[in-house]
Amino acid sequence: MTTVVAVDLDRTLIYSAAAIGSADADSDAGRPAPPLICVEHLDGRPQSFMTSLAAGWLERIGEHAVLVPTTTRTLRQYARVCLPGGPPAYAVTSNGGHIVVNGAADLDWRRAVDAAIAGSGAPLAEVVDGLARQADGPWVRNRRVADGLFCYLVVDLAELPGEFLPAWSRWCASRGWVVSMQGRKIYTLPGELTKEAALAEVLLRTGARRLLAAGDGALDAGFLMMADAAIRPAHGELAETGWVRPHVDVTSEVGVLAGEEISRWLAAQLRQG
Repeated sequence: MTTVVAVDLDRTLIYSAAAIGSADADSDAGRPAPPLICVEHLDGRPQSFMTSLAAGWLERIGEHAVLVPTTTRTLRQYARVCLPGGPPAYAVTSNGGHIVVNGAADLDWRRAVDAAIAGSGAPLAEVVDGLARQADGPWVRNRRVADGLFCYLVVDLAELPGEFLPAWSRWCASRGWVVSMQGRKIYTLPGELTKEAALAEVLLRTGARRLLAAGDGALDAGFLMMADAAIRPAHGELAETGWVRPHVDVTSEVGVLAGEEISRWLAAQLRQG
């Protein structure tokens, strides 16, 4: 029986230098740092990491299942990641806007996504304009439009106005868009743009009858719920909201060690059949 293993990347499987450690520094006191490998470079500099043990578990997963990185990263951002075991045959990027097959974006899927989004809510240009008017100040470090599908901000968390996120979320909800905050990034996406829709297509193409999943953010909740079994880290957006489901386990670790625990858990699920 073919199994698909869908795994979010940032702060689930791979970690930036800022996200490696625990949220509770005291709990890490006296613990040796785990051996790390770099899985992403940006402008020649190491950018994202996983533990050496996690890398070993991930290679085993790729040998026994269809590993599908499932990320909100754009195509270009995803292309920077080099996972152990080589490039997966399938990946979901741009929060479901693209299915990557053997390294190339599937244009038929992108056309289907564009058709699903069209007329379902406010156009991207309207949302980008609204964001420019409502998110203006020194707390905004960067703003981006991602693959012509959605937009996001990079913010200074210390300076982020407390009223911005709820007000912006309400404005977007009335226009058929959703908002998700992950670390320093605030994503704004069409309601029809989902990871789970793209994963449903991957399941169809592979003939897989079992889905294992892992993710840390609200944008991952949909495909975690559709999985036969899933796991989330004890950090991140879902942890902050107390999100739980009977079939979704929670790691005992946080930070990069949670990523290691997730890889080990997924490999164990595959052994159990």
